[in-house]
Amino acid sequence: MPRGPAGSSRTLYTVGHSNHPLEAFLELLHRFAIRLVVDVRSSPYARYAVQFNREILASHLRAEGFSYEFLGHVLGGRPEDAQFYDAEGYVLYDRLAEWPPFQEALADLLARAARFRTVLLCGEEDPSACHRRRLIGRVAGSRGFQVVHLRGDGRAVSESELAGAEAFQKTQGQLSLFDTHEEAPWRSTQSVSRGNRPGSSSNACKRSE
Repeated sequence: MPRGPAGSSRTLYTVGHSNHPLEAFLELLHRFAIRLVVDVRSSPYARYAVQFNREILASHLRAEGFSYEFLGHVLGGRPEDAQFYDAEGYVLYDRLAEWPPFQEALADLLARAARFRTVLLCGEEDPSACHRRRLIGRVAGSRGFQVVHLRGDGRAVSESELAGAEAFQKTQGQLSLFDTHEEAPWRSTQSVSRGNRPGSSSNACKRSE
């Protein structure tokens, strides 16, 4: 596998394909000199964007010189085992992060990301609520990696920038004299139980997690 350019060490990229043209997606990966694409979708298929179905995408990526690996079975946001869901159908990220297969797969992924410029692939263009950010990115950040999100418009947004913008939006830029913040449970932002089947293509990205 070719090495990424200087400066790629200890940085993990993320990207969401949404319904973008495949050519635009590939151009984005080339622009940021990505070498390895790790697919973390639990279901790597999308009726609304068949160009990103697993086999089709893998073929195009390899033809363009990228390496591709599917890890959605261990790093996906919709695990099969009921132990990872609460009574409301939210995914319990704290439990998933302690699952040995998740830990082993992530450790291997981060070891390669330290050597080759690597991007996590999921369905949602906006990383804000996606598990690639809230689960995988959070753990990667705790292990010394800078997480950078590639957006569909060509921007690269660091996790610190995204978190800062979210904090500003919540407070409207106002400082409070009292700390009323309560840490929310570490879980998915929406109920994604297997019985919760989105019916429209607008929600299909969330289903692919």
